[in-house]
Amino acid sequence: MSHPALRAGAHFTSALTGLMAAASLACAQDQAGARALPDRWSSEVIAAEASLERGNRADAVARARRVTAAYQQDGGRNTAEHTSAGRAYALLGVGDAEAVRAALRAFDRAVSMDSSNLEAVRRTGALFLEKYNAPEARASYELALKRAPNDAEALLGLARVEEFEGKGTPMATARRSLTADPRRAETLAYIARLQLDAEAFDSARGYAERAVAADSTEQASWNVLGAIAWITGDSTGYRRALRAATTLQPATSAFHLALAEAAIRQRRYAEAVQLAQQATHEDSLSVAAFGVLGTTQLRIGQMQAGRASVERAFALDPFNVWHKNTLDLLDKMQTFRTVKQGRFEVVAPEDEADLLSLYIVPLLERAFDSLSVRYGYTPPTPVRLEFFRQHADFSVRTVGLNGLGALGVSFGSLLAMDAPNARDRGTFNWGSTAWHELTHAFTLGASAHRVPRWLSEGLSVLEERRAAPGWGARASLPWLVAMNTGQVRRISELNDGFLRPRTPMETQNSYFQASMFSEWVELTKGAKALPALLVAYRDGLDTPAAFRKVLALSPEQVDTQFDAWVRQRFAKDLAAAQGMTPTDSTGGRFMRVMRTAVGMIESRPDSARKLFEEARGLMPEYAGDDGPAWYLARIALSQRDTTTALAMLQVVTGRDETAWDANQLEAALREARGDRVGAMGALERLVWIWPYDAPVHVRYAQVATAAGQHALAVRERRAVIANKPADLLDARYELARALAAAGQVAEARRELLQVLEEAPSFEKAQALLLELRQRGGGATR
Repeated sequence: MSHPALRAGAHFTSALTGLMAAASLACAQDQAGARALPDRWSSEVIAAEASLERGNRADAVARARRVTAAYQQDGGRNTAEHTSAGRAYALLGVGDAEAVRAALRAFDRAVSMDSSNLEAVRRTGALFLEKYNAPEARASYELALKRAPNDAEALLGLARVEEFEGKGTPMATARRSLTADPRRAETLAYIARLQLDAEAFDSARGYAERAVAADSTEQASWNVLGAIAWITGDSTGYRRALRAATTLQPATSAFHLALAEAAIRQRRYAEAVQLAQQATHEDSLSVAAFGVLGTTQLRIGQMQAGRASVERAFALDPFNVWHKNTLDLLDKMQTFRTVKQGRFEVVAPEDEADLLSLYIVPLLERAFDSLSVRYGYTPPTPVRLEFFRQHADFSVRTVGLNGLGALGVSFGSLLAMDAPNARDRGTFNWGSTAWHELTHAFTLGASAHRVPRWLSEGLSVLEERRAAPGWGARASLPWLVAMNTGQVRRISELNDGFLRPRTPMETQNSYFQASMFSEWVELTKGAKALPALLVAYRDGLDTPAAFRKVLALSPEQVDTQFDAWVRQRFAKDLAAAQGMTPTDSTGGRFMRVMRTAVGMIESRPDSARKLFEEARGLMPEYAGDDGPAWYLARIALSQRDTTTALAMLQVVTGRDETAWDANQLEAALREARGDRVGAMGALERLVWIWPYDAPVHVRYAQVATAAGQHALAVRERRAVIANKPADLLDARYELARALAAAGQVAEARRELLQVLEEAPSFEKAQALLLELRQRGGGATR
């Protein structure tokens, strides 16, 4: 547990915002005369910063303290001296909130004395960003750019802010910085690192080499070159980068930290832990190294060690919001309950653990068996699955900050995801999400965590579609429009669709595109081709080499052949979407027919039905809740044509994994027709959309009992109890009845005895217990 007073330091970040406005504007000296005076501390500050770059923190701190002591005694005579003092205070800001405040005051005084002092403005922005106050950092950089629109350093700072916030286009902003100063090594190294993050290794290497050519002392460029060499297995390149980094910083903590961060982005978490541990050994005061170590340990299930590392990082820097959020969440997770069953551990809020584990463990056991056969690999067990009732908590668990848009994440044998009630009912299928994330454990493991992100995601979506009817992504209108307008990336560039999406929908489109590639490979090259691709990546091949070895195709041939196949597969749908654009979905024949039909539902239902049937013919793959099949089902019901209604509902529920209303209606219609098997299918789908509806579980138990599916009835009666019904005793009595019908007489007796302990006069329970005793020939202890 962390000490509350320690963690309270993170709240100091909000106090930084007011410092610039609150600083004194008084400066009675003659401004021109003051500017003419030399900066007494510039050389000492430069030497201190150089010592820190070389890893000599003790010398850097000693020099910085000499400067700040002189500043506190004599004050600054001009804008340059205030700037130097601010730089010195910033060097002392690790774990020292007052030093950070003093740095901001010094920079503010520097700007007050000379509004053209862009260095002070930029350094203010850098300090705010270092302390995770992105809004104020952005304001500082935008102020600098207002005064100097082509300031390369301010543009680079703004790019860093955009990357931190996950907003804007950091690559484009960084390129603007490079245009302003083409030989700026820091900018070249930054772009190289962005390319590395996107797994564009050739481009990353090119920019890093340009940075080295511009300034061989730029540490970040050697970090990128080392990371590329480490990822690709280039031992010669790695030794070259390590030698250069060691020359610049003998302890090489920053070098190994950069490698650890690159390993995380490659999803090679165990190796990242080792690299981050090395970084902490080389610099025991590195906030970033302890933070990376701790969060990565937590990602692979090393909960106690991970917490200790994050505690250490937070003790060094109480401004760090990521670490504070993580520690707060770990406190909350201590109230969660762990259900251990078979090859899985389910970690969930106390009041949901029974309900969620009741369903998810059998599902994942089935998935585990299926996937281990398909991919020839078995991940380490137990597999830990964590559920989070609040999406913000899930985001913190995975990236440290609220805002992650995903539903789930896999770190290998540790999975995390939203609980079903973290989303609105009808927007989330928790079963398909869990299956998706478990698939990652297999594809990551089978490839030694070297499979590209796009292919791992594509395989997970494909496995969703195999798992159950309706699960997994289908051809959507945004994807069809993107295909028609040339906005879907080629397979050879598909990673960018996940890592650098150009539009809000591009990531979702990329998931579907990657899944269709996986289908195409299996269709054209056989079932063994996909596992063989994973093995090729495991053996160190890059994508072009893996394609040539397994598919006997170059990336260019893959792009051409796959594009032709997918366009043929969806030819009718693509044609129906012609005329629609990403910003205007009203065009195209399909939408025109649908708009006309919707307008006729009330006044001319027969004419509307014909138009909806035409729309189905135009776009047969589309089955959303605003699609023609759903409207046709409603029209058929209004005309008492339950046969057609069921046929259309089956189209919807068989293709839309979150179709709550359609499944409710289908279950009711099938029950009314005596189709118990069909009704149970619809009720099962409802459970995977929203398991908190007690009447659904009661209906399911009743239908299952009537169909002789007593094990299912027992499960559903347990689900009713897990949902905490108003009449808990009656729910437990019904569970006892289901247990008895399933042949679990001893368990039924135990349940009844517990009910009667709380309600001795419960006549139904007494009667059933007597019946079971007579049937079993004795009492239960």
